[in-house]
Amino acid sequence: MSKEKVVLAYSGGLDTTALIPWLKENYDYEVICCCVDCGQESELDGLEERAKLSGASKLYIEDITDEFCDDYIVPCVQANAIYENKYLLGTSMARPGIAKKLVEIARKEGASAICHGATGKGNDQIRFELGIKAFAPDIKIIAAWRDDKWTLNSREEEIEYCKQHGIDLPFSADSSYSRDRNLWHISHEGLELELPENEPNYDHLLVLGVTPEKAPDEGEYVTMTFEKGVPKSINGNEMKVSDIIRELNRLGGKHGIGIVDIVENRVVGMKSRGVYETPGGTILMEAHQQLEELVLDRETTEMKINLANKFAQVVYEGKWFTPLREALQAFVEKTQEKVTGEVKFKLYKGNIIKAGTKCPHSLYSEDLASFTTGELYDHHDAEGFITLFGLSTQVRAMKEKGMIE
Repeated sequence: MSKEKVVLAYSGGLDTTALIPWLKENYDYEVICCCVDCGQESELDGLEERAKLSGASKLYIEDITDEFCDDYIVPCVQANAIYENKYLLGTSMARPGIAKKLVEIARKEGASAICHGATGKGNDQIRFELGIKAFAPDIKIIAAWRDDKWTLNSREEEIEYCKQHGIDLPFSADSSYSRDRNLWHISHEGLELELPENEPNYDHLLVLGVTPEKAPDEGEYVTMTFEKGVPKSINGNEMKVSDIIRELNRLGGKHGIGIVDIVENRVVGMKSRGVYETPGGTILMEAHQQLEELVLDRETTEMKINLANKFAQVVYEGKWFTPLREALQAFVEKTQEKVTGEVKFKLYKGNIIKAGTKCPHSLYSEDLASFTTGELYDHHDAEGFITLFGLSTQVRAMKEKGMIE
């Protein structure tokens, strides 16, 4: 009789590598590894050999980079979804797509369980499991770090466990940052970052770029175009979204853009400190906002700002596959119908400096905005407006002073 199968969310790191023999030993599963590629680049090197060496029967490497960009990143950019005004949701946006692909592979293989290596203290356990439940409520989920059978509580113990099972892997017991990388960003946690009073060791930490101090002394102009809120070109070269982000990562990293040191509130209730590098994403968000501010009227802008915070919270909490996210995105998509045009800016030592914006649907009118009196606006009209707009303020003041009954 063949063994039951489990699909393991596999990154190739020490945790998920140790999970392969652990699952076989504690659950007697056939372990099928699935690495979902969201733009991790060199982190995928040598994965197949490592997975097989560790006892996996099969490894899937599923590239969803374009889907990640088109179906998850673009809606968040259009919404201006930024968690707690700082975090650009790099990890949060990727998890729903990964969960969806894990279910797809589990169905294909006839697996009875899906396992992930997210810790019981973090957000990712929630994001993975809500995503899996949305597509496969019948499949068992194994969260190793919450499992009573999991007794490996340090890198040293995991390395020793692997050695005991004949797995000699190129992992060091030396402390290192805990990182998550995809096309959109890379996050760093651990080491000196665990104490908020410590300054980050940027020379040791940064992967995608340099600090503003080490950026070139000359600024660099960049021109982008958008069509209905979707980026289409950089400096006259049309590209798909994933290639636009790659190029913006290169430019942003070069000029020290998008390095953020955050203490954020996790879903599970604790605060955590991390440093995020999001060079291309920071530029893309800013360029989109630069264009959008020409198009949206005051009331729509106000509503969109409020909904952006909710959109970010929904994504951060792993609730992508919910009616609420769909409804919020429907509103956002309506606001993007005329966000088409060209944005120019200069990158200089960590700054994105406006250099002009053009939009055929712009609500900006030189005749109206100019200090020169024109036919479209009579300054005297403001008097009646102010009287009505401030009526409640005036009445309250008059009441307090006994001027009216």
